[in-house]
Amino acid sequence: MRTLTKEMQKKITPTDAVELLKKGNERFLNNLKVNRNLLQQVTETSEGQNPFAVIISCMDSRTSPELIFDQGLGDIFSIRIAGNVVNEDIIGSAEFGCKVVGSKLIMVLGHTQCGAIKGAINDVQLGNLHFVTSKIRRSIPSVSSQAEGDLTCGVTRQNVIQGINDLKANSPILAEMVRNNEIKIVGGIYDVATGQVEVLDLDQEVLGYMMKEPSVNLTEGVH
Repeated sequence: MRTLTKEMQKKITPTDAVELLKKGNERFLNNLKVNRNLLQQVTETSEGQNPFAVIISCMDSRTSPELIFDQGLGDIFSIRIAGNVVNEDIIGSAEFGCKVVGSKLIMVLGHTQCGAIKGAINDVQLGNLHFVTSKIRRSIPSVSSQAEGDLTCGVTRQNVIQGINDLKANSPILAEMVRNNEIKIVGGIYDVATGQVEVLDLDQEVLGYMMKEPSVNLTEGVH
């Protein structure tokens, strides 16, 4: 597996970046992994990094982005927080990843059976957890009014959408990059029972698994 160089990163389009994650999740679902020499990747990234994506995910131990998307050292920025909520620190980190380092995609990744989502729905009071649950609870009204469907699933999905909106609304830098087609901001829902990620795009609703091949083949020159 080739370690990402700056030249390779520049060739990746935002759509390519989505596809690279999808193909990685397909490998994960089929219990396959790209052959990587991780120690060699340590050496190759020792003086710099060129991740193609920023993933904002929950701290849940079952949802490691590097594993579920089959990515190696230097491939993705992984930002993890309970409930995959978005705050100022996370927005700043995403701005750094995209504007400074050159990542082409931000994914807000939620997951099924999320404890933070359940805690927000049940209005659990525990120390500083309310900073997380208060952000999630913003998503409840638009879901609880629906007569059908599981509330936890609905809030999980809406919380991802809320995170995408928070990124766009609170970062002029990221909003401009989206307008200029320099990056995409999408959502994802990871199913802890199956290992599959459903990709959500607010502009295209739900993205299916497209057949288009990325312009950069990261599996060339396998180490």
